Amino acid sequence: MARGKTMEVGETCPMNGGNGPYSYSQNSHYQRQAADAAKTMIMDSILDKLDIQNLPSNTLKIADFGCSVGANTLQAVQNIIETTKHMHKTLQLQQTLEFQVFFNDLTGNDFNTLFTTLPTPGEYFAAGVPGSFHSRLFPNATLNIAHSSYSLHWLSRVPEEVMDRESPTWNKGKVHYTKNLKVFEAYSAQFKRDMEGFFNARAQEIVGGGLLLLLLPGCQDGFLPCETSVSMQYDLFGSCLMDMVNIGMVSEEKVDSFNLPMYLTSPMEFRELIEANGCFIIEIMENFNPYEDEDLPDFHVLATQFRAATEGLTSEHFGIKSREIMDELYNRFADKMADNTHLFDMKNMKEFIIFACLKRKNVHFNAEKHQN
Repeated sequence: MARGKTMEVGETCPMNGGNGPYSYSQNSHYQRQAADAAKTMIMDSILDKLDIQNLPSNTLKIADFGCSVGANTLQAVQNIIETTKHMHKTLQLQQTLEFQVFFNDLTGNDFNTLFTTLPTPGEYFAAGVPGSFHSRLFPNATLNIAHSSYSLHWLSRVPEEVMDRESPTWNKGKVHYTKNLKVFEAYSAQFKRDMEGFFNARAQEIVGGGLLLLLLPGCQDGFLPCETSVSMQYDLFGSCLMDMVNIGMVSEEKVDSFNLPMYLTSPMEFRELIEANGCFIIEIMENFNPYEDEDLPDFHVLATQFRAATEGLTSEHFGIKSREIMDELYNRFADKMADNTHLFDMKNMKEFIIFACLKRKNVHFNAEKHQN
């Protein structure tokens, strides 16, 4: 067959669950740094932009899309609730305010571990909502605040074009778009399709005046994502896989058909996609860098963080059941990053975090228009 099997992020490859040494709950420090750095922006956005005096009911409904497991999602939700409670108290509103929180991620997500860490009963009513956030998950006009952190850069699938052996877009021997413009364009087109689905779904689910709070990694306007440090790190990871081919630990055919389903957008591109939907006002869009430490990172820690996010994807594609093989792969990745310290020089980095606060317009969502 000319076309390889399209790699679906779909329902089978969430972050590593549990609380073990390679779990996402123990290895999401960098994501936590970004969320902590954005805490004030999120709280100020809620204080300035949420009309708490005109809620349709006394239950504030919050959804965290791409929640994964561990403390990060719980802290994000807690910040939103505490800010809203502060507003409610300051305005001396009489009605009692209750909170319902929906934690969303893929069906394979370790919701059990997440729920064991929920706060004391009574703080809020919690529910898990499994499924892809690129499509509808809630009834019309049910959410007051939707939040997503470090999730939107994950594509719903690898672009089909890069899997076609007969196409100039075939990404042979690489695991990301790197410097191949055609592969980059395929990734960009897939991101556009995914964001159309995401914004269309949220436009139907969020009430008029409700907020959509987003944190996602991005790259500077005017630069290709392949020029970012993180993309070059992905290239190093791909070279580790080719090393494993050379020593007979994985097959070259499997490497040729493996691509990381991640994409870094730019503020300009992201703004255009929001505006194309037409249902949201961009109240705030800012870029910031939470990683300003000039010291080099611990590369084995960094590789383990990457492992927590990609091990399920990698092991499923290559059919790797051996812990020794996975250890070999990610140890090689740590060593290669240590040999390429220039990638971690802050002066050379073209990436940052994009924060966006969007408000749902009081306009009807035209489903027919968005299907054309």
